[in-house]
Parts: sequence; structure tokens; C-alpha cells
Amino acid sequence: MKSKFLGTGVALVTPFKSDLSVDYDALKNIVEFNIENGVEYLVISGTTAESVTITKQEKKDITKAVIEANKGRVPLVLGIGGNNTVAIIDEIKSTDLSEIDAILSVSPYYTKPTQEGIYQHFKAIAEATSIDILLYNVPGRTSKNVEPDTIIRLANDFDNIIGVKEAGNSTYQYLQLLKNKPEDFLVISGDDDLALGVTLAGGSGVISVIGQAFPKEFSEMIRLGLKGEAKDAYKYHYRLMDVIDYIFEENNPAGIKAVFEALGLCSASVRLPLVAASEGLKTKISNFVKAF
Repeated sequence: MKSKFLGTGVALVTPFKSDLSVDYDALKNIVEFNIENGVEYLVISGTTAESVTITKQEKKDITKAVIEANKGRVPLVLGIGGNNTVAIIDEIKSTDLSEIDAILSVSPYYTKPTQEGIYQHFKAIAEATSIDILLYNVPGRTSKNVEPDTIIRLANDFDNIIGVKEAGNSTYQYLQLLKNKPEDFLVISGDDDLALGVTLAGGSGVISVIGQAFPKEFSEMIRLGLKGEAKDAYKYHYRLMDVIDYIFEENNPAGIKAVFEALGLCSASVRLPLVAASEGLKTKISNFVKAF
């Protein structure tokens, strides 16, 4: 099971039409584009999917659309997380997870629990389901870091907590996790700029934002990293460095949607309180895509 999540997973965007309704045709095209170009798995309803401004019904419909487009070809991960432990457990129990290989559950945001509170939160979730769980630590969004000791404690205590998407942008924290984790626990980069270095250091790959726009190149880079072929892998890294910076220059997912617009795969529209990428940023991104 755990080998399903070695390599490149991509945090899918939610494409919108001009009226900001979900563009399911574009979503299916993006799924096809990524599978054809070699990504190892797909992540539905993560941060990049604008999950906080998607309705419950839209989330069900988006999940169904991705399942239909995937046709069982690659593993699927579904985001189910938040800061209401009971509500998360209720959602897990009320969701048809028969086509889902794992859930991605973000650490509690806004309420700023202690490390013990974070541990008890994930303990309750792990004990409420048999599905595999990937923890998601993104302190820049949650305002609370999940310390490596807490992650390792959860990894040792619960068999269905199989890995962490670590997005603290801290090389030291990645190395702490890699040094102390159980042997088969997955440390997955959530930072596109650090993904190759983390993989070379012993990580399991990445759940990427930019990877969904350049899936062939990004997933090959990570595969080379998993094989320890650093010199060849960094050739891809250097090609993608500028656009990785661009997509996070204003906000995510406005940046990646601007890339998709330049590629002709979906519009750059996002829902408030996010706003679309500025014209200046769109121009930089468009020039990169044309020259790539």
C-alpha cells in the first residue's frame, strides 16, 4: 500500500468557469494530462483546490469527476481535515471512500492547539477509520507547527498513519523526520522548491503544485531523485526553478491557475477572498511557458 505514494502526487486545482461554477470538463482534462505524463497519484480537495470555498456538494461532485476520469489508473488521495475533530470523523464516516486510497488530513488551524492537542486530534481520527492517513503539516497556513516528535509519535502509535506531507519549508525539520521516522513511514515534501533535495535525502517524493502543470518533467525529476541520480535530476530542477517561484509570488492557487491558463487547460479564475494573478505575474508566467 505504502509504495503507492512514492514519487509525484499532485494537489489538483479546482478549475472554474467565468461565472465561478466548477468546470468539470477542464478538471477531467487536467486529470488526463497528469496521468498521461506520468504522475504517480492525485490529491483531491487539498489547499490548492480552494477547498475552503467549495461546498459540500461540490466536493462530492469533484471527487466523483476525478474518480471517473481516473478510471482506476493511479491512486487517489482525498483531503479531509480541519479544526473540528468530531466533524472530520463524521465526514470520513459519511463519505464513500471505496475508490480512495488514503486521506490527507491537515493539522488543526486557527485554534492553535498544543502538541498534545494535535496528537489527540489525529489519534481520534486514526481510531475512527481503517483507511490510511497522510498527515499534513503546513504551519504557514495553520499558524501552528506540528513538531517532528509529535509526527514520529503518531507514526509509531498508529499503523494507518502512514506518512506526512511536510510543508514547513524547513530543511532541518525534514532531516529530523527522516532521521527519526519508522522505516516504512513516508516523508513527502509539500514544498516544491525543496522536493528534490528532500527526496535525495531519503524522502518519498512530493505532493506538488507545479507538478500538475509540468507533470512529465517534474515526475521524472522525482523518479531520478528516488534513484539517487542527483546530477540528472537537478537538470529538471533548474529548468523549473523560476516558475516555482512565480506560482507562489502572490497566492496559491492563483499562480498555478495562471500557468494552466497559459497552457490552455483552464481559466485563471479563483474564488474570493483570493483574486486572480496580476497581469504582471501572468505575463512572466506566459513568457516562461512559451520558452519552456
